[in-house]
Amino acid sequence: MSYVRTVEAALDRASRIAGEEATLVAELQAGSEGAFAYLLGVYQTPVFDLVSHIVENPSDAADVLQDVFVKVFRRIGQFQGDSSLKTWIYKIAIHEASNHRRSWLRRFRREPVSLDAETIGPPIAQSREDTPYQMLEKSERQALVRRALASLASPYRTVVVLREIEGMSYEEIAQVLGVAEGTVKSRLVRGRELLRRKLAGYGAPSGII
Repeated sequence: MSYVRTVEAALDRASRIAGEEATLVAELQAGSEGAFAYLLGVYQTPVFDLVSHIVENPSDAADVLQDVFVKVFRRIGQFQGDSSLKTWIYKIAIHEASNHRRSWLRRFRREPVSLDAETIGPPIAQSREDTPYQMLEKSERQALVRRALASLASPYRTVVVLREIEGMSYEEIAQVLGVAEGTVKSRLVRGRELLRRKLAGYGAPSGII
């Protein structure tokens, strides 16, 4: 396939996706229960994963997830299509998760810490071929990364999560956070470096991230 035909195919696909999203938004704004169910099916898991990496206590992610979609449902009538629906939803998710994190930290500083409390992250995907040792190794690696991510300042942690875990483009991240792409790139470089230092300090093997 020639370069021109490749570009044309990409443009056609983008146009088709945009048309499908416009139809979904119209149905959501009309109050279609089926459209809301479809939206949840598409975005519930990725938004949960995003939120769980931002809140201080990952076990609170389900509560934040519910708050996010309550806001989405209530505000869908205000959606004007200035960004993609995904970007708009992620912006709400980050706002809600960040607010919850700040509230949790304020409460945590006032309340005694229970030594029995244990922070539990989302379950780890395991293949049927994983041995018990491999499963433990994955669990330990994930725990180290989560611990290091949680210790990063919010601007760096959020950019690293959106880029490295959610796989979003620089443009999408810039739209979600309301900053310039250059700011996204500089925060990502700094965030990656800080994360590597944190992981090294925890004794993590090189190349873990």
